[in-house]
Amino acid sequence: MEFSRRDYLRGVIDADGSVGHTGQGLPFVSLTTASAAVGAYLCRYAKAVTGSARQIGRNARDGIYNVVCTKEAAVRLAGHLYYPGCLSLARKQTSATALASWERPADMPVRSPGRRWKPWEDRALLAHDDAASAAAELGRSAASCSVRLWRLKTGKV
Repeated sequence: MEFSRRDYLRGVIDADGSVGHTGQGLPFVSLTTASAAVGAYLCRYAKAVTGSARQIGRNARDGIYNVVCTKEAAVRLAGHLYYPGCLSLARKQTSATALASWERPADMPVRSPGRRWKPWEDRALLAHDDAASAAAELGRSAASCSVRLWRLKTGKV
């Protein structure tokens, strides 16, 4: 039998993940894992299925990975993983099916994906050593430059 990536990931989500709605009613699919490889694999797979990128990083409390997809990305991922007739936990199948009816409220804006910092932008920001003056050159907000400059100076990136 051929290896099925989506069936594998569905099994992982069934075992160590969650599918449902947040307290605010937003759809989500999440996975908690100690394995960097499994977390990174889910991130890559979710990007291929949904087009939405996720970053993997250990949480500060216990050093494990929490990968979360929300809103449209969660609806697409759940629909892909939990297809009709698949082998899955009934409660997770039911939750995944319930996500399909979610629609973004008209008054909920779509957030554009964040723009990643490039090495040349970091160098320019450090050369200016002033967020406000670098902002215009980099086409970014002063607040964004200020946070990035602080992160660069404190070794947070």
